[in-house]
Formats: sequence, C-alpha cells, structure tokens
Amino acid sequence: MKLTLSDHKTGGSLTLFKDEAEIESPFYKRDHDNKYFTIAWNTGKQQTVSIDNTNHSFKPQTLLPIMFNQAFQFERPKDVIAWQFNREFYCIMDHDVEVSCVGFLFGLGDNHFIAMNKEEQQKIDLLLHMFIGEMNTPDLIQHEMLLVLLKRLIVNVTRLARDDSYSEQITDEKFNLMRKFNLLVEAHFRSEHSVAYYAQRLNKSPKTLSNLFALYHDKSPSQVIQERILIEARRLLCYTDKSAKQITYELGFEDSTYFSAYFKKYTNQSPLEYRSEMTKRKNGK
Repeated sequence: MKLTLSDHKTGGSLTLFKDEAEIESPFYKRDHDNKYFTIAWNTGKQQTVSIDNTNHSFKPQTLLPIMFNQAFQFERPKDVIAWQFNREFYCIMDHDVEVSCVGFLFGLGDNHFIAMNKEEQQKIDLLLHMFIGEMNTPDLIQHEMLLVLLKRLIVNVTRLARDDSYSEQITDEKFNLMRKFNLLVEAHFRSEHSVAYYAQRLNKSPKTLSNLFALYHDKSPSQVIQERILIEARRLLCYTDKSAKQITYELGFEDSTYFSAYFKKYTNQSPLEYRSEMTKRKNGK
C-alpha cells in the first residue's frame, strides 16, 4: 500500500508506505531538488538497513528518522512502515517551535534507532490507522488533518529519541543549545571547520560547548564537525562524478593533498580508493 497526498500548487507531498516491495530514497534516485524526510518503523524481525553505504542493524519495533540527503535501502521493505514528506508539505524549520526536532531528530547524518515499548508501539499504531483513514478520505479538510497527524508523529518520535539519547535529564536550554550548534554546523561545515567559529556564533566559549557535549553527547564538538565533513565527502565521492580536487574546494579545503590525508586519517582510505570500492559494490563485484 502506497498512499500519497500531493498539492500541485505548493509542490507539497506526503506518502505513506506499508507492505511495499520498495521504499524510495528520492534524493539520490529521482529528485535532487525536492527534499523528502523519512520516518521508518520496522514492524518485523531484525533486518539490515544500508544508510550512505553503511550497514546498520534495524531491530524490531524500532523507529528510524532519515534525513532527505541520506541514501538508504532496507533488507525487507515489506516489514517497514514509512512516512515520507517534503519541506513544501511541512517545513520542520519553519515550525521548529511546534516540533523541536531540527538539529536533533533530523540533522548531521546522525542515525537515531529508537526502540519502543508496547505502550509506545500502540500510540504509533493508532496514529498509523488515523493516517490511513485520512489519506483515504479526500475532503476539504484532508490536508489540514494530515498536517496535524504528521506534527503529532514528529513530536512523539522526537520525545522518544530525546528520552533514549539522554539518560540524565537535560534542560530545554541545554538541549536547544546543542540543536543550534548542529544547525550551524549543517549550514556552514563546507567553509567553517573550527569549534571557535560556532562557539562565537552561539555567544559561548569553545570550552562551554565542549563541557556540554561531554555531559550529554558521545562526541565532542570537533568530532561532530569532522564527521559531517566526512559524510558529505563520502556522498560526493559515491553519488557524483566530481573530482577529488573539486570536492576538496567544495568542502572548504585549500589543498587536495591535505584533504586526501584528512580523509584517509579518519577512513583508512584515500578519496579515490573509497570511490573505487563504492563503484565495485554498485556493480556487484
């Protein structure tokens, strides 16, 4: 079952997948300009999900939010229920006050695998049935009703992810500071590689950010920046035909030799070695 609501005037689109043989990863398959966010729910047994060419274990009754620019593939798509929406249907940035997920649930390529207990499963299942009912009821308030349901789904998933990510209670102020840091990195990682730049933009010292991340994050601020650069480098090497030199400049490095050494330091492969390996995988060799 694949149910879609599209608004041709705005370009907004919401799709629900259930028992489908394939769940699309649109950004790298059919539409680079239209950015679709995905929330996936594994209702079956444990399976493998490939995200940006890295395999992950997708456990039963687990939710997985996926960024628009992440390439993904499920081992058993028929066991996965997925909601997919673009910014024209619901812009999480413009409505951040409502859902508080930007820079956390969707951001920086981090993968949140969110396990649910029985009560939480029942809540998401109830929402699913309401989605199906509304998507099969075309009337004047259908779009409005689906927006309400989508917001409720995102809020629920964000709450579960936050509870799962932070064993200690984190204040809204600290949580939002970390989200703002992530948002700034997402916006500027191609040109700004130092923690000092982001600390200044947030009116905080680098030490303050480091202390906060040490308490509530398994990565330091510098690691977050490094990993975002490497994620983008891998994507460009895998999904585009841009040369290593072009990618060097696109990611804010002035020297291709330095970039190659930087890439190899964290991946144990040169950019060209990584591209060659990914090409062989795609060709089934």
